Amino acid sequence: MSSVPEVVGVVGGGRMGVGIAHAFLTAGSTVIVLERDSATAATAQESLCRAIDASVARQSTSESRGALIARSSTTVDVAHLATAELAVEAVPEDLELKLEMLRRVESSIPTDAWLCSNSSSLSIDLLAGSLARPERFCGLHFFNPVPNSSLVEIVRGRESLGELIDNARGWVAAIGKTPILVRDSPGFASSRLGVVIALEAMRMLEEGVGSAEDIDTAMVLGYKFPVGPLRLTDMVGLDVRLGIAEYLERTIGPRFAVPEILRKRVAEGKLGRKSGEGFFRWADE
Repeated sequence: MSSVPEVVGVVGGGRMGVGIAHAFLTAGSTVIVLERDSATAATAQESLCRAIDASVARQSTSESRGALIARSSTTVDVAHLATAELAVEAVPEDLELKLEMLRRVESSIPTDAWLCSNSSSLSIDLLAGSLARPERFCGLHFFNPVPNSSLVEIVRGRESLGELIDNARGWVAAIGKTPILVRDSPGFASSRLGVVIALEAMRMLEEGVGSAEDIDTAMVLGYKFPVGPLRLTDMVGLDVRLGIAEYLERTIGPRFAVPEILRKRVAEGKLGRKSGEGFFRWADE
């Protein structure tokens, strides 16, 4: 039977980081979330406590609230990851930030620990190039929102050990999700496919082909998508989608050219659900 590491460090306590921490926590790990300062660490702890409360209320865990909280903590000191068997980086999709955090974390975790990135598009080999132990590093791409997603994309770099990939499959199974394995390539499988559909939906909206609601409904009812590409962009964040699209345009080519409607809305601060408006209004949701 697959099992999770005894101690897992999660680097970044935003929506994705908290979701990843919660998934490992409820599967049996002790979880330590690393944040940049005391204010964001406190916010991450509050978010994790809410996730724990929700899982206890749903009876999706057999453990008590107290037991789960006792096995979770947040910190601003990377040295507190010294006992982690696995560290998962989940900071924003910014290359320099990820490189900095991965180097810091690698220097603090045990030499036989595993290190993964939750990057949704950045090259795993590029990230691995800054590490002392690239063979112990791979991509572990979770989806937003983590509790409601059943997929985790394992991204194998050129130097990733087979043992790591086998372990990653086991970890994903142990937290109740399904792994897929892809080799390192810009956007991997999921972001590359998801973004190209979303960008075309934006162009259709820009050209007046249909409303955002009707374009999404075409994919939900016609192709059985669980949520339309424009609403999903709102959920992911228009700024996040913009960054991924720009990276894919640079690395793959013009078929990922960014529509003006996306640039304009990001410039206006219409970032999706987190700002209250993107392609849809979220004030009442």
